[in-house]
Amino acid sequence: MTWELSPGAWLLAVDWSIRLAALAWIPSRTTPAAARSWLLLVFFLPLAGLPLYLLFGHPWLSRERVRRQAQASQAIREGQAPQAALRWAPPEGDAQSELAPLVEQLGDFMPVRGNAVELLDDYDASLRALLDDVDRARERVHLLYYLMFDDAVGDAVTAALERAAGRGVKVRLLLDAVGAKRGFRRYARRLREAGIEVHDMLPGGLRWRRSGRMDLRNHRKIAVVDDDVAYVGSQNLAEAEFVRGFPNRELVARVRGPAVAHLEAVFASDWYLETGEVLEVSATRPVQPADSAAQLLPSGPAYPFANARDVVNAVIHLAQRKLVLTTPYFVPDDATLSALRIAALSGVDVQLILSASNNQRLTAWAQRAWYDELLACGVRIALYRPHFLHAKHLSVDDDIALLGSINLDMRSFALNAEIGLLCYDRAVVARMREVEAGYLRESEQLSLAAWRTRPAWRRSLEGIARLADSFM
Repeated sequence: MTWELSPGAWLLAVDWSIRLAALAWIPSRTTPAAARSWLLLVFFLPLAGLPLYLLFGHPWLSRERVRRQAQASQAIREGQAPQAALRWAPPEGDAQSELAPLVEQLGDFMPVRGNAVELLDDYDASLRALLDDVDRARERVHLLYYLMFDDAVGDAVTAALERAAGRGVKVRLLLDAVGAKRGFRRYARRLREAGIEVHDMLPGGLRWRRSGRMDLRNHRKIAVVDDDVAYVGSQNLAEAEFVRGFPNRELVARVRGPAVAHLEAVFASDWYLETGEVLEVSATRPVQPADSAAQLLPSGPAYPFANARDVVNAVIHLAQRKLVLTTPYFVPDDATLSALRIAALSGVDVQLILSASNNQRLTAWAQRAWYDELLACGVRIALYRPHFLHAKHLSVDDDIALLGSINLDMRSFALNAEIGLLCYDRAVVARMREVEAGYLRESEQLSLAAWRTRPAWRRSLEGIARLADSFM
């Protein structure tokens, strides 16, 4: 007797083989929350879910990139020796004394004093300041950006870099291969003809296997000019409305002092990851009279731990009186959600500022699924209306501020290369409070009672979108 299976039976056997294989494979290679999301997808759509998981389910990087990051981290730690006299010692018993060692252990950079940190929240003015500094460059200009658009800002940046190169300034430009695809395609050849070194980061196509998982991105925004000044924040090299209908509002720090050397070290690290070329970075920078203490937090899948997630959660737990968090994308993991809930229930004034408009529809629906729980435990949620609030920063009590490219979502915590600047300075925090107050004047504060009146279909859609949090 011979047994023959019908096509339907074969398909059923393949479907269940995939489901069982996924059940054995996925939980051991991803976090429990991510595993649940992927298993749900595979069980509903096994023939599509498994290939998607193999492509996007695990934030792997090539061994060569991990090795280069470890080498860069070692070089960064050793390169700070000449700055030993500038190491900032937090007051014993203060929140900074707990936070600074953690940041250094995770991200390699010690806190240094002697900086001047200027917060710029005018979109056009911050771009003009950057271009003016590039036009004053005498030795080198190093730019690292997630996005450079083929628009008027892209034209202006390209022209400024060409002028600098024409004066004999050494210019290097790193652009994310996906985020800056249009700018790279339009300007790369022109810049190279001007003698500027240009590279795309985490390239796709046939080269992606030498990089890592296809959707890993370098989301940092850093500019360094000579030994003098650096920029770090949320702003890309593009017009405010590079996504039609969503004019961006940003926050950028213009930095002078020893922290400039650290920002250049991050650039050199990414340059080494992409090219294999080692750049010399001088650790000496002029000490500024403002004497602000600052510390860098780089993060990304090349590091052994989730640097951004761990530091953000530590900062939330350290808050004693007031905590304000601003982010365009709010898709927290369980640890972050728990930290916010504990802070609010402990009596901390927790204010979350989000954008009322959002250029990521799935993310917008997913983040609303957390509002009810947060509002119920006392977290205040404000929706900023005039623009797409793309700024990413937080402030704690009166003496800790964090700004940069880090969103409060899974992608920033686990998938993207990000950068954050921690400032341990009451004057900087006071300035950030002014920026936050400006947002709040143009925002709508949600109330729990009103939020619970939304239609049932919206609640269902939010819950479904929340199931996809690990894919965002």
